[in-house]
Formats: sequence, structure tokens, C-alpha cells
Amino acid sequence: MDRMLVVVFNTENKAYEGKKALHQLEDEGSIVVYAYAIVAKNADGTTTVKQSDDPGPLGTLVGTSLGSLIGLLGGPVGLAIGTAVGLVGGGTVDLDNARVGEDFIDDVKQELLPGRFALVADIQEDWTTPVDTRMEAIGGTVFRRALAEVKHTVDDEETAAMKADLAQMKAERAKAQADRKAKFDEKINQLDSKIQAWLEKAKQRREASERQAKAKVEVLKAKAAALKAKAAAKHI
Repeated sequence: MDRMLVVVFNTENKAYEGKKALHQLEDEGSIVVYAYAIVAKNADGTTTVKQSDDPGPLGTLVGTSLGSLIGLLGGPVGLAIGTAVGLVGGGTVDLDNARVGEDFIDDVKQELLPGRFALVADIQEDWTTPVDTRMEAIGGTVFRRALAEVKHTVDDEETAAMKADLAQMKAERAKAQADRKAKFDEKINQLDSKIQAWLEKAKQRREASERQAKAKVEVLKAKAAALKAKAAAKHI
């Protein structure tokens, strides 16, 4: 199952120990790590990316569930730019794109206080014990949530509802007195603009979801190829 993992530590060194443990678990075959980042919670409430995985299909974080979650953990004051990667806050702070519930973000925020650090990772795991045992042993507090599917049905239903309202307004405008038509025109234009903005946002969510799915497939292929090459090297 694909999950978002957040492990909060009291020190930066512990967060790097957590990253090392995460990769050891992957080497052991317990999990798959699609992407990760180590973030710091600053005194002003922003989050700074201290380190992330090497550049690759998900390496830039921009537009990914991981990037969106990091942006949301920064809170309303925004997202600081990390020195290790170029993570732009404006395009990442999107609860829908993060694909986790607001309650999960609130739970993490209560633990990720200023001066603390977090290992944030998009992973695949079949059971939770390996990660929990390893992270708790080095002082980490573990949070995880299965990644939700992009809600295409909700997007379609919301669009249909707004279009129905628009059709109703246009029907009423046709029967309205001349002095009322201008007010109807204003409302119709506002709702039409809202519909177009909603359609564009829904399109962006779907495209982002498709990109992430393809990127994860490429990550799995690359890891499988690396294991195959390693196995072949042993027989030389």
C-alpha cells in the first residue's frame, strides 16, 4: 500500500539517522521509498527542506503529494525555500494534491513544533511494524496515512451542480424584467468564471496524479534494474 510517512525527531541528527534506517529497510525489502525529504520547522512556523532524494522522477518535489504535504506543514505563514532543493511554495500548498486528510496534517503539526525535524516520505509498505520499530528505537514519533485516490467523482459532481445552477440562472434571466437582466448577467459571469476555475483545478489534479503514478512506476523499474544488476555482479 502506498502511504505518506512522517517521523518527527527532536534533533536534526536523529532525522538523518531516520533517513538511514528508512533506506536500510528498503535494502532489506521491507518497504519501497518513492521519495523522501528531511524538513526543519523554523521559529516563524515555516518549514525548510534540509535534504531530499537525488533529482529524478519525483526528486524536485514540485507538484507531488510529498511537496504538497511539506507546504501544508509550513502553515499559513508559508514555506521557506530549502537549500538542498528548489521547492516552490506557491504550487505545492494544496490539500487535494497532498492526498491526505486535514486531520492527519493537524496531528503532525501538533508534534512538529519549532526546532524539531521530520523525515517525510512517500513509501510503499505491506505492514507497519518494521518502520515503527526502527524509528521508535531512535526516538522518532511516527505518523502515516494511506494516500487517497484523486476524487474524480467529486470533481464531476461539483461541476455538474454548478452547471445546473448556471442553467437555472440563464432560464430566469430570459424571463426577467429588463432592469433585472444586468444583475443576472453579473451573477452568471461570476458563476461561469468559478466553473472554469474549478475545471482547470480538477484538470491539474488529475494530471498531477497521472504524473505521480507514472513516476512511481519508473522508480520501481529503476530499483528492480539496480537489484538485477547487483545480483548479476555477484555471479561474475
